[in-house]
Amino acid sequence: MKVGDIIENTYTTNQVAMIIGIHPNTVRMYEDLDLISKPMRKENGYRVFTDLHLEQFKLARTAFQIEVLQNGLRKKAISIVKLSASCEFDKAIKLTKEYVYSVRNEIHNANEAVEIVKELLKGSSQENRQSLKRKEVSEKLGISMDTLRNWEMNGLFKVKRKENGYRVYTDDDIRKLKIIRSLKCANYSLSAILRMMNALDRNSKADISAVLNTPDYNEEIISACDRLIVSLGSAKENAIAIKSMLYEMKNKYSNPPL
Repeated sequence: MKVGDIIENTYTTNQVAMIIGIHPNTVRMYEDLDLISKPMRKENGYRVFTDLHLEQFKLARTAFQIEVLQNGLRKKAISIVKLSASCEFDKAIKLTKEYVYSVRNEIHNANEAVEIVKELLKGSSQENRQSLKRKEVSEKLGISMDTLRNWEMNGLFKVKRKENGYRVYTDDDIRKLKIIRSLKCANYSLSAILRMMNALDRNSKADISAVLNTPDYNEEIISACDRLIVSLGSAKENAIAIKSMLYEMKNKYSNPPL
């Protein structure tokens, strides 16, 4: 696309790369992935970037700074960046607010998982008062029924059945599922989670650190959740910063670049 009267403060690909601190090829990659608005081009084909693009780059870099994100959080982060790239600032702000809410939920889940593990390691037990169906568990924990099936098929937990064959989830099952949920969010593999859950089944006082103490899994479960909480806290702070950036961009750029 050709440039007519170019507004103040324009930048070449190399200048953008230097300002943002990335390789020129990464600048072009962001464009190809629709993470920034399409830059205008001169007659010779050279890209022309503006201050809007610089702000979009900074927003994207902030959004992708935290790598822990699972449970749909990373997809939301990508969607926020792409909405910013298309200058749909109101939609991006709305999704950012939802993102912050989701992160807060994950922080709560991780804290709860830590307390459950501590109780299990103490040998504490609680009376099973609940008897839930898979659909009820899915709604209660925010875990899809397909995911529950997958975890069960991979041996992460075993569910008792009634005489009619229907699965029945107890309080013990719910507690274990809460642990698994946070470990998955912390990027633990199914095999590492399986070893930990098997250890808990054999002995509530099992040395979780020893169970996970292999070249690939050398962090004990509580430490893993603690690291997740710290990472999620950083993600929340970044999201709040992104929201401020979006409001500022909305005020500055009411119309997308031509």
